[in-house]
Amino acid sequence: MIPSEPPIVRPKRQWLLRERRGVEPTTSTELFFDLVFIFTITQLSHYLIAHPDWRGAARTALLLALVWFVWVYTTWLTNWLQPDQGPVRTMLIGVALGSLLLSAAIPEAFAGAGLVFALVYVTVQVGRTVFALWAVRGQPWLVDGFQKTLPWFVATSLLVALGAVVGGAFQEALWAAAIVIEVIGLQTGFPVPGLGRSPAERWMVEGGHLAERCQAFILIALGESILVTGSTLAQHLDLTMSGAFVLAFAGSVALWWVYFARSAPAAAEVIARAGERTGALGRLAFNYLHPVMVAGIIVTSAGDEQLLREPGAPATTAAALFILGGPALFLAGHAAYQAVLWRTLPTSRITAVVVLLALTPVCVGLRVPVAVCATLALAVIIAVIMTDRFRVRGGVAQPS
Repeated sequence: MIPSEPPIVRPKRQWLLRERRGVEPTTSTELFFDLVFIFTITQLSHYLIAHPDWRGAARTALLLALVWFVWVYTTWLTNWLQPDQGPVRTMLIGVALGSLLLSAAIPEAFAGAGLVFALVYVTVQVGRTVFALWAVRGQPWLVDGFQKTLPWFVATSLLVALGAVVGGAFQEALWAAAIVIEVIGLQTGFPVPGLGRSPAERWMVEGGHLAERCQAFILIALGESILVTGSTLAQHLDLTMSGAFVLAFAGSVALWWVYFARSAPAAAEVIARAGERTGALGRLAFNYLHPVMVAGIIVTSAGDEQLLREPGAPATTAAALFILGGPALFLAGHAAYQAVLWRTLPTSRITAVVVLLALTPVCVGLRVPVAVCATLALAVIIAVIMTDRFRVRGGVAQPS
């Protein structure tokens, strides 16, 4: 007796899945979803400015990590689903609304609004995953992946909620634990007893789309920094403030140049052609390294506001760390990003990070004016840009 062929499993809702015809375009629905996070970056920047100490910086990092999880996991989902289809579009609008509420709660997230932040976080993370299981039904490898992520999202979300209930130092510890567990789950493939794990090699992602989405978020963060400096300038417009604004704007342009001038399109091509490595490469490049660069932009934005408020004042420790440490953090993240994609040592960025960190105590000790600190930071970033240009002219191009 000839055994019959196994039945062909077809997705129940094929029309909700992307067709996979090369690099998937970023849709207007996704861009609308991203707009909410302009407000998020503004809130994080203002929180850091209002709490210019190590505890404030740690809390800002916790909030950024939690908000980043919301954005990046939604972006991974729309890598597989068609955002312009009605149910997916409705889901994205719902997550956008939840993200707006998260952002509104940021100033009091470690005070009276902590429970609101936590409840919205739980609703978004768990609700989006339940929707995903409904949308991909009949697609075995996608169903398998979301079934394994759901218990992890429930566990970490409950930790966030518990932290908001107990408050105080326990809140910080529990939120940090939730982030660590989330990273462990992602790194190990979200293992679940009896179900196994979902290794990155099975994720079958479209790398070019993920790269474009993260590039859009970097643009949003840079745009927010310009918005903050512009609104500060509008409150007190004179010649000195105008000069400080030009200096802050030039710093934003320089960071944009470092990221977008050559490495962004080349990075998208590398990830799009990574084959079986795309899932693991995307996990490291997007989930882990891009929030480091976003954090650098947030810190730099806080420094820009310090610059516009008191350009001639001697640099305090907080001001120097904002103005010099922000670009250092961004360049460190970008150096790691390049090293992961091209497996080379980005010496210009590493050198720039060392120089910026070394300048910080010097500027504080010599009571250097804030504007001079910003000028030094800009000069170091421009040196990185010029080094890249000389490498290209000398025939040393980035591998693809």
